[in-house]
Amino acid sequence: MPDKSITLLTYNVHSCIGTDRKLDPGRIANVIAEAEADIVALQEVDVGRRRTGGIDQAHMIASLLKMQAHFHPALSVAEEQYGDAIITALPTGAIKAGPLPSIGETRGALSVEIVVGERKLLVVNTHLGLRGRDRIRQITTLLNSGWLRGTADEPVPSILCGDFNAIPASATYRLATRSLRDVQLAGAASPKPTFPSRYPLMRLDHIFVTDDLVVGKAAVLQTRLARVASDHLPLLAEIGFRRSVTLPPWFERPPHK
Repeated sequence: MPDKSITLLTYNVHSCIGTDRKLDPGRIANVIAEAEADIVALQEVDVGRRRTGGIDQAHMIASLLKMQAHFHPALSVAEEQYGDAIITALPTGAIKAGPLPSIGETRGALSVEIVVGERKLLVVNTHLGLRGRDRIRQITTLLNSGWLRGTADEPVPSILCGDFNAIPASATYRLATRSLRDVQLAGAASPKPTFPSRYPLMRLDHIFVTDDLVVGKAAVLQTRLARVASDHLPLLAEIGFRRSVTLPPWFERPPHK
């Protein structure tokens, strides 16, 4: 059993524009509230964009959930921004954000260190590109250039999540699962698709975890509200830390000569 568990939700919110074409950040917040998630990773978030009324969607959703938002714009044009957010009420530490290699539309990633009880957890949220070549370069960057595991001497248990625009048969997904575990494969339930929300056919949204984390359960939320609030369905996972083994004092003593 894990020491402590949290519930994490990843959700491409489509600028809070639903399949009924209505703009409604409050509806997105309601979907998240129903899930009772501790940590929320959002993609396709608008901040100050004319097309969605100029509001800060990240902070509006966080405020409705009584949480704090960390936002990174993958794309900025004048004062209009579009990107990814991590929202939580848990204490947070180091934050890292930056672009990923992109030939097509600019993509980025956001990493937030979150304190869970007495443990640290690193959550990396991303939205990969539409081109296969871009996705390969982007996932390779995330896996190999210091995004995961943190900067401390001891590696931090890490979660990589978001909209990868990649099905399980893709090279991008296979690269991720060489070193990380897919939460949807960890439980007894069969994996469920996340896109499109009304008639889901493809598994594009993923939560990957390092081996020092335990997956309790994972589920795709398919409520009536979730089917209309965005064109993606949210993916939810209960994740805990593996128990750390404390060695007795004599174990580390050098042997007598």
